[in-house]
Amino acid sequence: MTQRLAGKTALVTGAAQGLGAGIALALAREGARVVATDRNEAGAMETAARIDGELGAGTAFAIRHDVTSEADWQTALAFTADRLGGLSVLVNNAGVVTMGTVEELDLAAWRQAMAVNADSAFLGCKYALPLLRESQPAAIVNMSSISALIASANLTAYNASKAALWMLTKSVALHCAKQGWAIRCNSVHPTFVRTPLLDDIVGSHEDAAVLAKLARQVPIGRIGEVADVAAAAVYLASDESAMMTGAELKLDGGLSAM
Repeated sequence: MTQRLAGKTALVTGAAQGLGAGIALALAREGARVVATDRNEAGAMETAARIDGELGAGTAFAIRHDVTSEADWQTALAFTADRLGGLSVLVNNAGVVTMGTVEELDLAAWRQAMAVNADSAFLGCKYALPLLRESQPAAIVNMSSISALIASANLTAYNASKAALWMLTKSVALHCAKQGWAIRCNSVHPTFVRTPLLDDIVGSHEDAAVLAKLARQVPIGRIGEVADVAAAAVYLASDESAMMTGAELKLDGGLSAM
């Protein structure tokens, strides 16, 4: 712990488990105070309690948050302003994997993927910017996927929604730069990561045979770990990445270089 985020305040969506929980903990370990949000309120509270248990009471807070709800976004941000006194880092991490080809998917499934993976970040950026402007330099970190850049026949909605998030990131970054604000916006694009979300794609993120099969698809020979992605989020949230905005950070083990 080097206190790279000392004085920063952060909101992390989808923080009940997996990447969100790992990112919230990593930000806190580097000195940030954090609000963990999730539709799973109990899980978000567990994440906050774990952070407080390690780093001291008042480091983390939690609130129930449906990221597809405009009203929930306004409530979560008001809660953050009240508990943390402001906001300097927004991590749009909440996401869902929707399987299916263009013929297999129904419109409801398509819309749900777009709502969770893309609409949520639009709402987050839109309503967080007034708070971020008050805490410059500030940063937005959008958790996209290498699937935004590399398509699969059976990931139609996931590919499209993560690509939408990728382009949203660039638009928000240019808007902030044009306004002269010290608010950066970047996206992170992991390949397979060992989290419960992986279960929606392959069945089990703890099955050694499944993990070995996935690893063979990645040039460096392994899939990602939560710590790999959390480290990237810390960098993008910190002032160390002050010259980086509208960019995509690929954590794909060389997959997109093939």
